[in-house]
Amino acid sequence: MNILITGAAGNVGAILARHLLGRSHVLRLMIHRRGLPADLAASPNVAVYRADLENPTTLTGPCQGADCIVHCAGVLFAPRPERFLPKTNVDFVRTLVAAALAAGVRKFILISFPHVEGESSPNERAVGRLDGRPRSVHARTRLEAERRLFEACRGQDLVAVSLRSGMIYGRGILMVEAARWLLRHRLLGVWRRPTWIHLLSVPDFAGCVAAAIESEHAAGIYNLGDDHPIILQECLDTVAGHWGFHRPWRAPAWAFYLAAACCEAFATVFRTASPLTRDFMTIGMASYVSDTSRMKRDLLPHLAYPSLTEGLALL
Repeated sequence: MNILITGAAGNVGAILARHLLGRSHVLRLMIHRRGLPADLAASPNVAVYRADLENPTTLTGPCQGADCIVHCAGVLFAPRPERFLPKTNVDFVRTLVAAALAAGVRKFILISFPHVEGESSPNERAVGRLDGRPRSVHARTRLEAERRLFEACRGQDLVAVSLRSGMIYGRGILMVEAARWLLRHRLLGVWRRPTWIHLLSVPDFAGCVAAAIESEHAAGIYNLGDDHPIILQECLDTVAGHWGFHRPWRAPAWAFYLAAACCEAFATVFRTASPLTRDFMTIGMASYVSDTSRMKRDLLPHLAYPSLTEGLALL
């Protein structure tokens, strides 16, 4: 298949591209400003397209002849996300879907997350609804993008898929590597209120995406996660012990919002990236646990890493 991956120079996009290269697909890797990692740029069966999601005319070439689009592109570490996310999370998806429809693409896969349904827990799991009321701007705009995608594809030949993945972990994932560095220097902290999270290893995430691409019947919303949701604080303590570091220190939630506000102010004044934002803290403190039965039935019946216990081998 001819598969177009947007955001291929990004962390998840590049990891997914490497996985798909082993499945004999022809990859169209779309980038904007940043170049591809050297190994991907030099790989056979790879065509590189430099395009701008803000400029529809640049999307014709990448989309023409593509069988499936996997949309990974996005902006994370920038201050004041409420200013740019309505454009990057919603308008850019609408523009790309329009280009896909015009080019006759058969399937559009949006990489999303379960936070779009709002808070969930082991007793009240996210089930794949589109009427959630999340608090964070990241989640609200991603939910709006999902709605626009399914609305645009209704009655069309373009099949819409949303993969709402839990926290992806494994070597090379930026958040994992950042946590390792912070733990090594005794700088990693976490809030005190227990927060449920649903993990998914890199190999299982990539397997789910590959199955969604290749299955003729995959359509609609899929929640992706392993078999054992875990409390965030317990997860970090376990990982710290595995690496031989002290566990993260605890602090009240307001301290993290204050740190995020300082990061945003600095980034705004000096025009740098902002590793923390207040909205990032809001989404980070929201518990999320998914009903993954549809994933198990249609995409990946058996996980390689069903829990963090097995997944520690990836770290």
